Amino acid sequence: MLDAVTALARGTRLAYSRGLRRYVFVPIVINLLVYGAMLRFVLANFGGWLEGWMALVPAWLGWLEWLIWPLFVISLVVIVFFTFTLVTHLIAAPFYGFLAARVEAVATGRPPLDDRGFMKTAVDAMGRELVKLAYIAPRALLLFLVSWIPGVNLAAPLLWALFSAWVMAIAYLDYPMDNNKVSFAEMRRRLAARWWQSLTYGGCVTLVTWIPLANLFLLPGAVSGAVLMWDRHYREPAVSEAR
Repeated sequence: MLDAVTALARGTRLAYSRGLRRYVFVPIVINLLVYGAMLRFVLANFGGWLEGWMALVPAWLGWLEWLIWPLFVISLVVIVFFTFTLVTHLIAAPFYGFLAARVEAVATGRPPLDDRGFMKTAVDAMGRELVKLAYIAPRALLLFLVSWIPGVNLAAPLLWALFSAWVMAIAYLDYPMDNNKVSFAEMRRRLAARWWQSLTYGGCVTLVTWIPLANLFLLPGAVSGAVLMWDRHYREPAVSEAR
């Protein structure tokens, strides 16, 4: 049984193996440039954002400033994290899709069903990322709003953790599925049918994304690991789909 940690470890070794490492360089450079630009932007504006949000707190809640302030900080960090993740995936998607196709051919001995070539893969990958964005963004916004409901917000950290794992599962496991002509809706069904594998792999990738700078070099391994997970757990349709 291939578990999430093993898939991620094997995928990282595979991504940097001879014959495949050349497909990793461009995504790393792209992520590095985006990372540097966003970090500079955030550091320059974080204080102003925080002051603006704190100014919205009613005077009668001033005595709770010790609690509201860290909640604002955490919320801003989460927003920045999701923004960075979505932007880097949107830009690097064509290269990740191509990397996933090459990894599948090497790791499984058979190419993906939809061998479109780089240019067609690049165009289709960008469109697929916009579909992901349309799915993820409103749900992230809803969860953000829920996080401010008294009482309910006590469960917000757990909800964000589960949501982050689900988003990362969608973001990475979709690359091999898209390469094999699995629709976005069907991809979500397959992930939901094997929810434990999906959430554990997405959770591992989430932890990787939180490692500063190192994540830039580990994310290609997450793409390769997703191919291994696809081949072991998701290639066959869910039972409900097969009927």
